Order: sequence, then structure tokens, then C-alpha cells
Amino acid sequence: MKKMKLSLAWQIVIALILGVAVGAFLHESTEYREALINNLLHPLGSISINLIKMIVIPLVVSMLILGIANAGGTKSLGKLGFRTMVYFEVITTIAIIVGLVAANVFQPGVGIDMSTLTTTDISQYEQTTQQVNNQAHGLVNTILSLIPSNIFAAMDSGQMLPIIFFAVIFGIGLGSLTRETKQPLLDVLKSISETMFKVTHMIMMFAPFGVFGLIAATVASFGFSSLLPLLKLAVVVYGAIFFFIFVILGFVAKFCGFNILTLIKILKDELILAFSTASSETVLPRMMEKMEAYGAPKSVTSFVIPIGYSFNLDGSTLYQSIAAIFIAQLYGIDLSLTQQLVLVVTLMITSKGIAGVPGVSFVVLLATLGSVGIPLEGLAFIAGIDRILDMGRTVVNVIGNALAVLVISKWEGNFDTEMQKNYSIKANDTL
Repeated sequence: MKKMKLSLAWQIVIALILGVAVGAFLHESTEYREALINNLLHPLGSISINLIKMIVIPLVVSMLILGIANAGGTKSLGKLGFRTMVYFEVITTIAIIVGLVAANVFQPGVGIDMSTLTTTDISQYEQTTQQVNNQAHGLVNTILSLIPSNIFAAMDSGQMLPIIFFAVIFGIGLGSLTRETKQPLLDVLKSISETMFKVTHMIMMFAPFGVFGLIAATVASFGFSSLLPLLKLAVVVYGAIFFFIFVILGFVAKFCGFNILTLIKILKDELILAFSTASSETVLPRMMEKMEAYGAPKSVTSFVIPIGYSFNLDGSTLYQSIAAIFIAQLYGIDLSLTQQLVLVVTLMITSKGIAGVPGVSFVVLLATLGSVGIPLEGLAFIAGIDRILDMGRTVVNVIGNALAVLVISKWEGNFDTEMQKNYSIKANDTL
């Protein structure tokens, strides 16, 4: 008799439910809540996230260098890079506009009594924002921040943009060598990337434990009562998220010959994991693997997805625009059309290149709100619910980057439709 085996998605769902239940119990049991959070739940979550972060850089570097070295020269790479950035900017701008429209139409901050809201300490984000502002967001400083003075220091601090820049330059240099000279290193890099994928599958076995710890710690710390006054904000954010996924990205997918529902089915395990951990990094290796299996060439996948993690944060920018308007409404500030346009431009600039910063959406908001006269202190009112909202916007980031790979592969004219058909059939059979 064949043994029943729970898929990763079901394991994570069960861990999510158990985490909520345990967290709710601990929230009411104050005598040993802190001890369990600090000694068990937080460590479980941290171990899970760190295991994934451990393999992201070697995987991205090896695959990016491989993809560029085999891309066929700097001309084709330049064309790929230009198309990628144009697509990212268009979709990100649409995400910001969707967020602004949703916030203005449904007005989640109107009518809320600020005395009913629980404030949360945001000093850690303020310190990070100061560091980011010191690096500056001007065009010149953004370009300078791309170039690492020490690539090992950039790797140590997890700065993805300098790492990507180094990998691109290295890949171009490697690709220009004769076949006899470059082939040994290409073989090594291929072995590294394939090994990292194997390690990813090993690490995923621990993912349900990490999800349990992260969710239980969040619910235990904040409970549910403190979130009720912000329910309208959560509904508006998730409504905008669903609209963006199924209408905006759905239209883009259909226009390019794809089906957004099929893409979601293919990535169901990764989406549940990303939602539970509120971290898109946790699914980067498996997403790259699946998009290749679906028909996107390695040269496009290894280039678009890592860059998308810094430049194509659709869910994050959508949320940031809603949150900014929400806080303005909370304080009774009526933003003019000009101020909202300034907000759009500022969000487009400040959201680039700091994807690896902890609490990135809060950091971007802190760096943005002042430009249109919104009190920064307002962020303290939504910090408690940020984890719940972060889970949804992470899902959008993952779907947006996965779709970007497929669209740009089609645009480049090297998408494998035969692999797409075979993988779609397989995805439907496994549901």
C-alpha cells in the first residue's frame, strides 16, 4: 500500500494554523510568553530565514555569471537589461497608482479614532532609514552604490545590487574568453548552482518549523484585539493586492500568452512559504528552478529574478502608497494631486536597491513621508499590523518577478513553449 505524503504546501499550512493557535494561547499566558518567544519561537524563525539567506548569494552569483557568460555578448545583454528595466518601471508605477487609487476611493484612515490604536516602537527602522539616507537616493549616488569597493564586504552585508553588478561584469569578462579557457570555470559554476538547488530542497524540510515559529511569535506579541481598529486598512490592502494580481498581472500574462492562475498553481508551495515567512528570499532558489522548468531560459531567469528583487517590488510599492495615504487620512491631511504625484516619484526612487534592508517597506515609507508633509510618527500606529500586511505584499513580489521572467523571455523570443505545455499539464495533474 502506497504511503500518503504531505506536500510542502500542506506542511506549511498546518504549521501556519498551529502557529496562530499557539500564538493566541501565549498572548493570554503572560507568565511564560516572553521566555518561549525568545528561546524557542524567534530562534526557529531565524534559523529558517538564515538557512535560505545562506544559499541565496552563492546561487545568484553562480547562476548570474553562467547566464551572462552564455548570453551571447554585451549587445544581447544590453538589450535584455534595457527591456528588463523598462518592464520593471512600468509595472512598479502601475502598482503605486493602484495603491493610491484604492486609498483615495476607500479611505481606510478616515473615521478612525487614533486613541484606539496601539503604537509600536519604530526606532529600529528610523536608524536604518538614517543609514539609507546617508547612502542617498540621488541618481549619482545610486550609481556609485552599485559599484562595490570590496565584493567580499558586499557579500558579507548582503548588498544585492553591488553583488549583481560584480557578477554581470565578471560574466561579461568570462564570456569574452576562448572556449578552452572559460569552460573549466563554467563547469565549476554549474556544479555550484546545481549543488545549491540540492541544498535548497534539503533546507525546505525545515521550512514548516520556521513558519510555525514566525507566526506564533507574531500572534503572541500582538494578539488580535490590537489589530481590529486597523481592519479596514488590511481589507483595502488585500483587496488592492487581489486586484493587482488577477486584473493587472492577469492582463499582462494573458497579453503575453500566459495564464496567471497556471503560474499561481505552479508556484503554490513557494507562495504559501513566502506568505507565511513574509520573505521573498526564502523562495528565490525554487522559483528560479521552476521558471526554467516552465520554459524560461537560464540566461534570462538568472538575470531577471535577482534584479527583480531590487527593482520589481510590486507588492511593496503598492502597500507603501496605501500606507502613506492612510497615515495622511489618519491625521486629517488632504494631499493634493501634485503632492500625490510627488509621492509616486519619491516612492519609485526610494524603493530601489534596498530590498535586503530589514523592514524595507517601513524604511522606504520613513524616507518618503516627509517629502509630502506626512508625520513620520504615524507609522507607529500601523507597525503592529505590518507583519500581516507584509505577508500579502510578499506574495505579490514573488508572482510579479516570476511573471517578469516569462514576459521578458517571450519578448526576447527564446521562451520554450513545448516545456510550457508539458509543465502546465504536470502542474494541473498534481493539484
